[in-house]
Amino acid sequence: MTKEKVKHAPEAADENDDLNAVKSLHDAYRDMSAQIGQVIVGQTDVVEQVLVAIFCRGHALLVGVPGLAKTLLVSTISRAVSLSFKRVQFTPDLMPSDITGTDVLEEDRTTGKRVFRFVHGPIFANMLLADEINRTPPKTQAALLEAMQERIVTVGEKDYHLPDPFFVLATQNPIEQEGTYPLPEAQLDRFIFMIYVDYPTEAEELQIMKMVSGQTKSDLKPILHAEDIIRLQGIVRRVPAAEHVFEYAREIVRSTRPSDPKSPDFIKELVQWGAGPRAAINLMLAAKARAILRGRYHAITEDVREMALPVLRHRLVTTFNAEAAGISSDKVVKRLLETVKPKKEDLLSGTSAV
Repeated sequence: MTKEKVKHAPEAADENDDLNAVKSLHDAYRDMSAQIGQVIVGQTDVVEQVLVAIFCRGHALLVGVPGLAKTLLVSTISRAVSLSFKRVQFTPDLMPSDITGTDVLEEDRTTGKRVFRFVHGPIFANMLLADEINRTPPKTQAALLEAMQERIVTVGEKDYHLPDPFFVLATQNPIEQEGTYPLPEAQLDRFIFMIYVDYPTEAEELQIMKMVSGQTKSDLKPILHAEDIIRLQGIVRRVPAAEHVFEYAREIVRSTRPSDPKSPDFIKELVQWGAGPRAAINLMLAAKARAILRGRYHAITEDVREMALPVLRHRLVTTFNAEAAGISSDKVVKRLLETVKPKKEDLLSGTSAV
């Protein structure tokens, strides 16, 4: 009997630690929202999706017209979570070494010998804002996206590990496409989310005008630190979900593929290529992260449904017919969510952790 208790004691302790961490994260999320609200008016869904991407150990692509405070939003979140932050303005003449860093030849004053010293680029930060990523040539985009995937930078024969945690939040202007280099679908797939930053409401815009044109000062205090985020990233993967939740996420993703016999007829007409397995993985991870942000100990179908749009919108290639009719991938995903229903709906009552 004693041996049995000793055997299961560490597991029970780990479980209690995870439950306490979920409650702590829910409280931290509430405090972070209040902190960020001192600088950013509205955009609650955008803030939540960026934080979900962070806790999923993923990267996000923010799409919005100029002047919607995308840069300010990212820098504010980096201050609220106490992470190092760098911003790179992507231009047509930006070289890969401008991001990753390069070897510099220096002379050692004591020996007189010339040696190479690696000078770190701006990518060596916890949070990197790649501003207007589609304005730089594919060679530079590839250097950044390779670092996003492998989390290392290779210069010559040496590998340099990026700091942990590491996130890339890239922005894209949906209006000006002349002289740009759109990201290929394979590179877009590396982003866990494509997040649309929309215009503020009338009331929010009035509040923004008063805040910016006045003498309002914000005093942001860091809520989470790097070690907290790394720990929470591990907890996200341990968040449980029922079998029907996994099946619901699988059916949504598989239904985006026109070659699948179970996909709806409108998918075969409007979609040329559907989402791959990485979309299903990211959808479940995002659902788990959203669950603990909301203070729940397990993911439910609502979490899957709410995360489906930012996960799928950049992974669908629409047909010419869809483009001619003005049907975007957003409209396709929304219609899909109305068509594909879970086998079992979860009730929110009794699922909250706080």
